[in-house]
Amino acid sequence: MATHSTLHLVKPLGFSLEDRYLKRAGLDYWDEVKVRLWNSFNELQSMQSPNARYFFLTTKGKRAYYDVTFRPDDFLVFGRETKGLPETLLAANVDNCVTIPMCGTRSLNLATAVAIVLFEAVRQERRRVEAAR
Repeated sequence: MATHSTLHLVKPLGFSLEDRYLKRAGLDYWDEVKVRLWNSFNELQSMQSPNARYFFLTTKGKRAYYDVTFRPDDFLVFGRETKGLPETLLAANVDNCVTIPMCGTRSLNLATAVAIVLFEAVRQERRRVEAAR
């Protein structure tokens, strides 16, 4: 919403998209969010440009998110707040795994992690646009 990004959700979801649950969670701006719902990650990938890149956020990554040069068509892939992304997905994409370096904590909540990385990508894109002027 605040970044004009699309939220791509891949089933199975660990939460309900019913209006009453969203409102109870405090998402009174949900109607302003551009959401795409996919039956599988493979379905999402098959409908994107072959040049699309996917970055998988994990506490197990070695490459910091701020060491990535993001592009407008990149996807930031986050897992469930409680479990993260499946190990098989991370292992298959090890070169595109990134992390948010942290000291003294196991992990951040999902909304905070998304905001940190998404706004870094937005910052980089705005800097490129301004430099091109």
